[in-house]
Amino acid sequence: MDFSSKLSDNMSYLKEKLNVDTNFDVVYRVIHVGGREACLYFIDGFTKDEVWLKILQAFSTLKEDSMPEDAHAFSKKYLPYGEVGLVKSDSEMIGQLLMGVSCLFIDGYDSCFTIDCRTYPARGVSEPEKDKVLRGSRDGFVETLIFNTALIRRRIRDPKLTMEITSAGESSHTDIALCYMQGRIDENLLAMIKDRINKLEVDALTMNQESLAECLYPHKWYNPFPKFKFSERPDTAAASILEGNIIILVDNSPAAMILPSSVFDIIEEADDYYFPPVTGSYLRLSRMAISVLTLYLTPLWLLLMQNPNVIPSWLEFIQLSEPPHVPLIFQLLILEFAIDGLRLAAVNTPSMLTTPLSVIAGIVLGEYSVKSGWFNSETMLYMAFVTIANYSQASFELGYAFKFMRMILLVLTALFNYWGFAIGVILSVCAVVFNKTIAGKSYIYPVIPFNWSKLKKRFLRGRLPHKEK
Repeated sequence: MDFSSKLSDNMSYLKEKLNVDTNFDVVYRVIHVGGREACLYFIDGFTKDEVWLKILQAFSTLKEDSMPEDAHAFSKKYLPYGEVGLVKSDSEMIGQLLMGVSCLFIDGYDSCFTIDCRTYPARGVSEPEKDKVLRGSRDGFVETLIFNTALIRRRIRDPKLTMEITSAGESSHTDIALCYMQGRIDENLLAMIKDRINKLEVDALTMNQESLAECLYPHKWYNPFPKFKFSERPDTAAASILEGNIIILVDNSPAAMILPSSVFDIIEEADDYYFPPVTGSYLRLSRMAISVLTLYLTPLWLLLMQNPNVIPSWLEFIQLSEPPHVPLIFQLLILEFAIDGLRLAAVNTPSMLTTPLSVIAGIVLGEYSVKSGWFNSETMLYMAFVTIANYSQASFELGYAFKFMRMILLVLTALFNYWGFAIGVILSVCAVVFNKTIAGKSYIYPVIPFNWSKLKKRFLRGRLPHKEK
């Protein structure tokens, strides 16, 4: 529906449509502009009061004979603010109002003036808790979309940096920003992502990026290895854009979704580049080796415990010091679930109680669980290593992918011994090898297809390229 030139008709329609008598935060004020009656609509808490104070002061000087006949001419001449638009459709106006844009109606004009003087409640851009670095910038993304785009713009001052805005969700109308560098991205991938976002038929992106990720990549949900890399660091997002990736920012989410992402992209961290090449290469190789250990250490130990005759003499110290009261497979699986339970408990524990409860948990679950006979000390040792080592890389999704594959390996090894371990190893390798990125390319490129020069860069951090003048 298009608006009328009569202010009273527009106000009556919006009174019913916006339910202004019930919604206390939908505010409207009747004012006078140049001798004409006008009405201002805005959402309480989303508007910069000082901006509107200056605009209303400017309106108070207008005379009736100075009012132009055309709404466009009025906006150009008498609205002293940069972000001003004209809207004729009620659906577009209501959508912008609920996003926080102030809307002004003036009697005699059949258009609504939209003045974007929004301000959102936001926390400071402090360093994210999960993506911490030993050296480097200490700022991080927040839940406000415009702040996140500004953090990227601050790092890439190039006109080729493009940030397109769209929205999804019939009820939420959640803002989504696509950030990329023109000339460096895969145009086919960009077109595919835009098409899938435009065709989304969801009521709301209730889980922010996870909801969007499941809509963008609905295939092979059973493969636990992540298809996207998530980062709360603006420097990581900016570096990915310069490398030709696409960054997706979702309003109300403090994380950037980076795509396409291979397993090597997900394992990489900012510390790899904030240190000299030798140190960065060591950190990267250590992280890769530890990730492999977290997957295969406990299944391999279980296999050796089931076949003590194959243990070489120099490895005899890994054998159990006491006979187990509970089968080893059950000990390992119980600890896998117990560790997740403790992790969830730590998330919901008040910060003031974290230290004393950690001490109690360490004593009770460590010493007494061994003395009671539920667990052997060797089982506790190897599971403690796996749990701590799992935090060597920042991706929660990749950590849980390793965990799921490790549990499958443990069950297969316990049931079928050598054959079970071999089948589990093959299954875990196939889960990575046959996985695909959202662009449809190999998940382990440059291993498949093989490219030695790029593979070397994945394992060893070389000097950053410099352009010669």
